[in-house]
Amino acid sequence: MAKRKSKFVCQECGYESPKWMGKCPECQNWNTMVEEFVASSSQNSYLHTFQGVSSTKKPEIITKIKSEKEPRITTKMPEFNRVLGGGIVPGSLVLIGGDPGIGKSTLLLQVSAQLADKAFPVLYISGEESTRQTKLRADRLGIKSDLLYVLSETNLLDVTNQIELLNPSFVVIDSIQTIYREEVSSAPGSVSQVRECTSELMRIAKSKGIPIFIVGHVTKEGSIAGPRLLEHMVDAVLYFEGERHHTFRILRGVKNRFGSTHEMGIFEMKEEGLREVNNPSEIFLEERSQGAAGSTVVASMEGSRPVLVEIQALISPTSYGNPRRMATGIDHNRVPLLMAVLEKRIGLMLQNQDAYVKVAGGVKLDEPAIDLAVAVSIASSFRNQPSRPDDVLIGEVGLTGEVRRVARIDQRVQEAAKLGFKRAIIPQKNLEGWTPPKSLEVVGVNSVQEALKAALGGA
Repeated sequence: MAKRKSKFVCQECGYESPKWMGKCPECQNWNTMVEEFVASSSQNSYLHTFQGVSSTKKPEIITKIKSEKEPRITTKMPEFNRVLGGGIVPGSLVLIGGDPGIGKSTLLLQVSAQLADKAFPVLYISGEESTRQTKLRADRLGIKSDLLYVLSETNLLDVTNQIELLNPSFVVIDSIQTIYREEVSSAPGSVSQVRECTSELMRIAKSKGIPIFIVGHVTKEGSIAGPRLLEHMVDAVLYFEGERHHTFRILRGVKNRFGSTHEMGIFEMKEEGLREVNNPSEIFLEERSQGAAGSTVVASMEGSRPVLVEIQALISPTSYGNPRRMATGIDHNRVPLLMAVLEKRIGLMLQNQDAYVKVAGGVKLDEPAIDLAVAVSIASSFRNQPSRPDDVLIGEVGLTGEVRRVARIDQRVQEAAKLGFKRAIIPQKNLEGWTPPKSLEVVGVNSVQEALKAALGGA
């Protein structure tokens, strides 16, 4: 009897090796190499594919290919539709990741019920819960639809057979780490199982035009478990974020072949399920302290939507030789950079001060337009001098202390005016080409020094 061939595969990055190693040379993680047996039958079929078998498809000239706009299936959640680029594209394969208990299953069960209410047959496959457990969640969410089918199964062959029999318009797999293929000898959730199962699901989605949503577990670092190949295979990758002890959840697009990757949807977890937050700016500013030093408001763009967020800074004398620089919600490297600009160009002695900067509400901001608000917050806390509570600050700060123009200034200012702000401090170069609202005063500044004078009343 021939000896079975085996290989060792890293469960983090998918690196393969003929022998076991304690440390993966690709991702540098320890104890991630697991032995997996190579199936000879699949290997023979793979070789047979390239031995004189002609393909029925022929290449086409790109100018003669008819371009048709993909029709989209919309749900009753505009936030969910916008993150996907306007709705669900038929035949798309979407991966949703998030921390345990954050609400991934709740979100997809609500979406499935809304699609079933629109006369679309939906197949919800749960590999982690029984049908009775799924029914309990559906009762809590108030879901009553005769076109929503629930299946508790982990065998990929049985899953594909049920899809063939039912021919649904929408499929949910919860989760991909529990699905296994019998031909693959490794355990469910391994690199080989995840790769093979996702490939089969992708084939079904593309050949039948069925949108399939896949739930993926995340690692302790917050990334989706399994190889990066999984994210490359799917059409869209969505992350469901938020603190388990807070009610707000953020659905963020990381990859999307059919839309923008900068969109963000905000939900609130209630007893009866997830509820959309139509105006997130009010939510993020409702607990803002009036007249507190170190607090400013910035209008940030999240995809096509402007969001007003509070930025808080706390500057205090250090008790150690090296002062601390901590940031939550923004890039931690941005804080020492802006503090160096304030020290060099404005003359603030910050080298012996601890700095703590936070974006209130748990939002993560990564655009340069928040620089001016962060710099004014730091100066406000250092001087213990509050800025005006009805001010909003927008602008990028350069290393020479200049305030540079930003994109979509009109949308940012309109959002600030809608929420009752009276003044906007923006770059001087952004004053041209648009008409500000009458209820809001617009102040143009060329440097950080001018911005501090306008916001705090001093040079």
